[in-house]
Amino acid sequence: MTDSTSSRPRERAAITTARSARPAVLVIGGGINGIATFRDLALQGVDVLLVERGDFASGASAASSHMIHGGIRYLENGEFRLVRESVQERNGLLKIAPHYVKPLRTTIPIYSTFSGILSAPLRFLTHRSGKPTERGAFLIKIGLTIYDTFSRAGGMVPRHRFLGRKRSLAELPQLDPRIKYTATYFDASMHDPERLALDVLQDGLDAHEGAVALNYVEAVGRSDDGVVLRDLETGSEFTVTADVVVNASGPWTDLTNEALGTQTRFMGGTKGSHIVLDHPELLAATGGREIFFEHSDGRIVLIYPLKGRVLVGTTDIDAEPGETVVCTEEEVDYFFDLIHHVFPTIAVDRGQIVFRFSGIRPLPRHEDTAPGFVSRDYRIEVDRSSRAPLVSLVGGKWTTFRALGEALSDTVLGLLGRTRRVRTAGRTIGGGRDYPRTKTDRDAWVRMHLDGAGERAGTLLERYGTRAAQVWTHIREHGGDEPLTHSPVSTGELRWMVEREHVVHLHDVVLRRTAIAFTGGATTAALEELADALAPLLDWDDAARERELAATRTLLVERHGGTVPEAAS
Repeated sequence: MTDSTSSRPRERAAITTARSARPAVLVIGGGINGIATFRDLALQGVDVLLVERGDFASGASAASSHMIHGGIRYLENGEFRLVRESVQERNGLLKIAPHYVKPLRTTIPIYSTFSGILSAPLRFLTHRSGKPTERGAFLIKIGLTIYDTFSRAGGMVPRHRFLGRKRSLAELPQLDPRIKYTATYFDASMHDPERLALDVLQDGLDAHEGAVALNYVEAVGRSDDGVVLRDLETGSEFTVTADVVVNASGPWTDLTNEALGTQTRFMGGTKGSHIVLDHPELLAATGGREIFFEHSDGRIVLIYPLKGRVLVGTTDIDAEPGETVVCTEEEVDYFFDLIHHVFPTIAVDRGQIVFRFSGIRPLPRHEDTAPGFVSRDYRIEVDRSSRAPLVSLVGGKWTTFRALGEALSDTVLGLLGRTRRVRTAGRTIGGGRDYPRTKTDRDAWVRMHLDGAGERAGTLLERYGTRAAQVWTHIREHGGDEPLTHSPVSTGELRWMVEREHVVHLHDVVLRRTAIAFTGGATTAALEELADALAPLLDWDDAARERELAATRTLLVERHGGTVPEAAS
């Protein structure tokens, strides 16, 4: 591609639409909570514009522990409402998003019987950690009994069970032999958080013609006419006039409000980091379940098998939202220490790390409250001082995104003087519709909807859920589909991602539309092959292609702590 104009970014069709639109609601922030609010409003027939300064679900939403959980540890904080809602939403997501949310067996190693009985009430009353004290079997049993009570109505997961040392080591022989008990219960895993977010987004776009979503567009100011938006791909600015402005920018809520001319001090997030290991011995030692426990410093940590790798996390460190956060070497040492604590005979080293990631949790300002005791609940703040009310979301987490989106939407509908016409509870998300749950149903579904896909059918169903039928139809209609050699995608899938999934950059594909980076597959050969396939779809000339490759390599090395090997090891 040598056309001299091709190196200049071109305005996207959605930008052109947004320039001429006058939405009732502008949602700033395309993480999962902003997306959930967008979907809910679209389902009510509200004209709504969603803008995100990066890629969708690329901030705090991309830095999760890949879990949908009720938050058993929040019981100690006294957050019973949040735990009840979280368990209900977890059970709901197992039903409405079965393509991405799966039951997850979780085991807690326990080293004592009565430890923590005296300190736990103090933590409950003061929300200060004090000297870390291990929680013994008695406390954990009480917590899990309460947890089961909250879970009872959903009936989606079994109740917890306790085992003594002998039976625990029979099930998980590489656990520390000093344990006295294990407690096992069920939460849920979220295999592809960014893809789940995209599915929710697409549902919103499909629900209402007046729903528009833009990535790489930032809110940079406010004028008498409305909110000033900047297209970060072209540098052009335009103003959108809306009746209500929703700030759902997570950890950056105060910074967004400042750009809009409003000073707030709502947020006080904490940093959480994770590493991903290619470690077959550790993977086998987990027995296919998450190992979830309290480390000696009082932090709750996890070792979690996922996509043939092992996810290890997480830290909980005060952080400033304006800072770029990365997983540090000190945090890696911390993770290795906790692995040794649980599996003392298994050796780990940095050469087994294939991916690191870190993010800031969107927590409320907490002053001197210990990070682990900061509320994970959310609240909604409304500022009516401007012509268009400014609604700010404070807090929120992945598990409760549907309920949160509905609550935020209800606030907005009240400000608009409109009534709700659709509820989202029980409403299946995207590729979860008619998702086959048994092998027999799966084989029948593939024969009916993915005829001719061959061995790729399983990959398509896993990546898209039942939306795979739309993807396969799109691929066959456009033709010219070829599997890539170094990546688990095809040229036809990339076309779908560009045309239907808002791909703008190479790293959108590597980090969020696929698990290529997460599993350690972002080799030089893979990146170059992907860039070659994307270039004609995104009008990249040679210079643009090289910029995309350089930007992606830099991101993988500087933000995700890795190298970009020549080929997969």
